[in-house]
Amino acid sequence: MDIDAWVWWLIGAVGLGIPLVLTAMPEFGMFAVGALASSVIAALGGAVVAQVLVFVVVSVALIAVVRPIAARHRAGQAGQASGIDALKGRQAVVLERVSGSGGRVKLAGEVWSARSLDDEQVFEPGRQVDVVDIDGATAVVM
Repeated sequence: MDIDAWVWWLIGAVGLGIPLVLTAMPEFGMFAVGALASSVIAALGGAVVAQVLVFVVVSVALIAVVRPIAARHRAGQAGQASGIDALKGRQAVVLERVSGSGGRVKLAGEVWSARSLDDEQVFEPGRQVDVVDIDGATAVVM
């Protein structure tokens, strides 16, 4: 049984796609795309040298272009806080008297339970306070 070269390249692409899924390493996907491009060249009757050259050029080009873009994208998101971390350091307005035992503040447009960082500190309604931590569903303020 004689299998055409383009089928071997497809098998190689699938073989490279498996570790992509298992390890989430995008480089395997780039090699798989290179193998798919080589499969097209083989199906069009290209020589083995052309097939290998297309595989190398497409794979290296994808790695050279896509990896730096992905790295910049990841680096840009690393500094952005989200969820609870985004609330730390923000200012809130006291709605109900806040002491070490409790109170209420308006933080990021929502009403939060709050308590003061220092048990002896008391904040009256209307005062702005800084959020230093989030403890469960309670903003710790000062």
